[in-house]
Amino acid sequence: MNILVCISNVPDTTSKINFIDENKTFDTNGVQFIINPNDEFGLTRAIWLQQKSGAKVTVVTVGDVSCEAILRKCLAIGADQAIRIDTVPTDGFYVANQLADLCKKENYDLIIVGRESIDYNGAMVGGMLASLLSFPYVSNCIHLDLDGSTVSLQREIDGGKETLSANLPVILGAQKGLVEESDLIIPNMRGIMQARQKPLSIQSPSNIEAATTVEHFEKPNPKGPVKLIDANDVDSLIELLQNEAKVL
Repeated sequence: MNILVCISNVPDTTSKINFIDENKTFDTNGVQFIINPNDEFGLTRAIWLQQKSGAKVTVVTVGDVSCEAILRKCLAIGADQAIRIDTVPTDGFYVANQLADLCKKENYDLIIVGRESIDYNGAMVGGMLASLLSFPYVSNCIHLDLDGSTVSLQREIDGGKETLSANLPVILGAQKGLVEESDLIIPNMRGIMQARQKPLSIQSPSNIEAATTVEHFEKPNPKGPVKLIDANDVDSLIELLQNEAKVL
């Protein structure tokens, strides 16, 4: 089995976010980048398939040289090889097309993307990629079983869970539940040393134009002051909820 796991390079949630160039560009100075958590859940599940059935696991990202650190971490976790498409991702359409052109050159049985990335939360690349490749796509995936060329899947939906089956190839939108946080693989020294010997190839991007451009970024307004009401002063609480918060 040939598995491709798509990886996003995202800021750590503890990083302080700022913008430059008249709020048109994200300021990366001092920002710690990590593997997108939903992608890491998918990568861990792929490594389990590798260990169980000898699947080949390739990781890919669309990004510049600064993304290579997370790709090396993916190799240390257990991926067999890594690919970096050498271009700065501009929007989901651009990324999906870059990935689609790569997938058309190689026969992947299973393609795993994160349900969404934690930076822009667009949740669009997986669906676009599936459309470009004419593959079935299951987002919010929390369970995966393989039986030959048939895959049994479960995903979260409003109010419950949905069980589906599909024939390979298929694209999954991974999230917590496909594996748990306690299952994530922490690279050990042996894995880190082996990662240095594994191939990390750099590919030129396809000639594709982005569908959108950023006009500017804007931070949310700071939270206002908090009013504390005595626990026994119910009348004042109701008045504030009615007249100020206007939620009653």
